[in-house]
Amino acid sequence: MANASSGFKVHDDCKLRFLELKAKRTYRFIVFKIEEKLKQVVVEKLGETEKTYEDFTASLPDNECRYCVFDFDFVTAENCQKSRIFFIAWSPDTSRVRNKMIYASTKDSFKRELDGIQVELQATDPTEMDLDVIRSRCT
Repeated sequence: MANASSGFKVHDDCKLRFLELKAKRTYRFIVFKIEEKLKQVVVEKLGETEKTYEDFTASLPDNECRYCVFDFDFVTAENCQKSRIFFIAWSPDTSRVRNKMIYASTKDSFKRELDGIQVELQATDPTEMDLDVIRSRCT
């Protein structure tokens, strides 16, 4: 297990599932959660490839922080099919200050464990990560 700078470990399953998303496209998204009692980042949810962006956003809690990875498919202006792997730090305004601080202090070291992230996004409410924002970050 890798050690995040805040003292939280990254469970090996996090890296394994991310590699499956990146290399094999086994999942559309992964939601990661910090288990404070265990002092580690773990996989909370896996979204199958047929899941939509709406399924992904609906799976996030309203008042707790999460790290997420989403594999976004899009078509370029030149009509080429492409995808981007997004890292989204979900930190809703309604979450507890302690929760926000733990996620903020662990984010960079956790993100380094996931080799292959192409776009990073920080969101405090759903409008900061709606589909138009995602599309605009793909150009």
